[in-house]
Amino acid sequence: MTRARLHAILGWVPPALSLAAILLLVIALSTGWERGLKDEGAVAHLWQIFIGLQVPFVAAFLATTDLHGRAAAARRLGWMAAALLLALAPVALLRL
Repeated sequence: MTRARLHAILGWVPPALSLAAILLLVIALSTGWERGLKDEGAVAHLWQIFIGLQVPFVAAFLATTDLHGRAAAARRLGWMAAALLLALAPVALLRL
């Protein structure tokens, strides 16, 4: 696998993980999954895993960035940050 191909794949993994975290919250809130628990349940732990897994992928994305393609990498990082903020927003707004 070439470095450019690896870089392209690494650019899509963090937004996909953010989307998975958002979908997990939507499913949990709409179905009442684990409602009434006194402590964190499986949903909270899965959400934390989805968010935490993004760190090594973003680091690998930055490590494989070509110095001549910095503008494109910066745009992709912006999309990663936007997806992460969308995944964090329900937890902050709904105090989950």
